[in-house]
Amino acid sequence: MRRPALSVAACALALAGLVGTAPATPAAPTRTPPAEDWSVALVESTMARHTPTSIGGWSYPVGLYLYGQYRTYLRTGDARYLTYVKAYVDRFVDQDGNTAQKFTSLDSMQAGRLLVILHHETGEDRYRIAARTIRERLRTYPRTADGGFWHADTASRAHQLWSDGVYMVTPFLVEYGAEFDDEAYTDREALAQLNTYARHLQADNGLFQHAFDESRTAAWADKETGRAPEQWCRAIGWYAMAAVNVLDATAKDRPGREELLRTVRRLAAGIARTQDPATGRWFQVADKGGQEGNWTETSCSSMFTYALARAAEKGYVSASYREVARRGYRGVLEKISRGPDGLTDLTDISIGTNVGDYAFYVARPRRTNDFHGLGAFLLMNEQLRKQR
Repeated sequence: MRRPALSVAACALALAGLVGTAPATPAAPTRTPPAEDWSVALVESTMARHTPTSIGGWSYPVGLYLYGQYRTYLRTGDARYLTYVKAYVDRFVDQDGNTAQKFTSLDSMQAGRLLVILHHETGEDRYRIAARTIRERLRTYPRTADGGFWHADTASRAHQLWSDGVYMVTPFLVEYGAEFDDEAYTDREALAQLNTYARHLQADNGLFQHAFDESRTAAWADKETGRAPEQWCRAIGWYAMAAVNVLDATAKDRPGREELLRTVRRLAAGIARTQDPATGRWFQVADKGGQEGNWTETSCSSMFTYALARAAEKGYVSASYREVARRGYRGVLEKISRGPDGLTDLTDISIGTNVGDYAFYVARPRRTNDFHGLGAFLLMNEQLRKQR
């Protein structure tokens, strides 16, 4: 058996011993350890905790997480990540493209992005057929008088626009349009939805109220404006990500795009103004960071960080927002670690949330490894991992 070769240092020590001269103590190497690849660590940990069957039903939080896993797949090329996404979707889509989903809410449409992805990756026509079910549902989906999609086709959500809702449908729309040559409709609709929502929901400080009720009948709706009372951070984060995704996908001369750019610039300024200077993160009720009980929330902080970094990279906003995003990134990284089992834990994530008042939002339970936070973290980390 061949012996391993001696290192240069070992050879020097051996030679010094032969001639009777004491060697100088070698300097310790100053090598910086490689930074943890938190996207890979989080995906591996989540796959260890959940199978494609046990991860949950057809839902937007799982859809968000799996979209983040797909983004990680695109960078790493690890086929297991895509296979996992496919195994999840195949629980809900049969060989003929049929699905039991009725798509009676915008929330139910978000995971439709995975259908477009799988058609792009596999070429299987069943994913096109399933995705088209959502496209066709939008033809009859209820709208406000000025064309905004209701948050859900139910009595309790009738006439309501929630800032959350645009992320559930507009990224799907532009991606569907690009994959299936339907941009003439999908790009126009996505831009129109984002602009309609902004007209009703964007406040003077650039941030967004959580919701708007055209009928003014919801318990939370202001009788004059129809707006909900608070600026809940994750609702704002959903809008911010959706707006950037749609800007990425639409041509510069698309009608409505300049209006959306103006909205995004006002929103970016509002996000920057409300960043917590101590942590770099953002508060659960975004504009009331100094009030009792408020706390910095991980999913919206990831969303804001992603949206600002992407918008600055693409020139939608000033390059100065890159530093705001870097501070946000450092702040969110403080919330991820490895537990005693070696798996990642991402903390301080608000659970799913309806519309309410200040006391309601700050009292929302904080979870570890909630899919809202896991998905948002992956999108952020894939955008910023080289900018630490």
